[in-house]
Amino acid sequence: MIKMDMMNKTILGVIGGLGPIATSHFMELVIKMTKAETDQEHLDMIIYNCPSVPDRTSYILDNSKPSPLPEIIRIGKALAEQGTSYVSIPCITAHCFYDQLTREIPLPIINIVTETVAHLKQNNIHRVGIMATDGTISAKLLQNELNANQMTAVLPSAERQKDVMSLIYDCVKADKPVDMEKFNAIKHELKEQGAETIVLGCTELSLIKRDYDIGADFIDAMEVLAQQSVLKCGRSIKDEYRCLITK
Repeated sequence: MIKMDMMNKTILGVIGGLGPIATSHFMELVIKMTKAETDQEHLDMIIYNCPSVPDRTSYILDNSKPSPLPEIIRIGKALAEQGTSYVSIPCITAHCFYDQLTREIPLPIINIVTETVAHLKQNNIHRVGIMATDGTISAKLLQNELNANQMTAVLPSAERQKDVMSLIYDCVKADKPVDMEKFNAIKHELKEQGAETIVLGCTELSLIKRDYDIGADFIDAMEVLAQQSVLKCGRSIKDEYRCLITK
């Protein structure tokens, strides 16, 4: 096992591959957000890209399916042995296991859910639409955190939730063109229910924001994770990444 020199270094560990394209985008976001003029001012990262980790939603909906926990914990412990200071997991559904992971991994894990809700609260948002996997929705991951902060969660109808899953699995994960008609139908339904801002609550949805004009009033949870990864590791962020709600 290779150990990094800890002297004067804060190293970010990334449990990635959940999915792999999202992990690549996360690394790019961290680099783009960092206020740096030289290579040496950027953040050191150790990234595990492990798409072989079992699907998180499949396990949450059916516990007879293979559990992703043992592999995620194994990677987290390896990152601790390699001298990382913080762990980021660019997969929102994996945060359904946050309590178990924090018990097993001897490093602070940056919580994408609590940080996203905190950002919304700082910007005086009260009614929040959610686009996320069935696993994240069924576990009430975002809903509970919003409720705890006196904010209201707005969910898609059953039909539109099927469209969310199709965008994630049939389009982005399958590396196929995104059906923007489905995306916009979900957006319009949530806005009609009074959502002031819509959370892109799956890191695959972050790639839709990267590649398409999705309009105003969205917050990308993975951008929040990247922002907080930079800040918690002692780096500064560029001014344009201080507010992450699209205008």
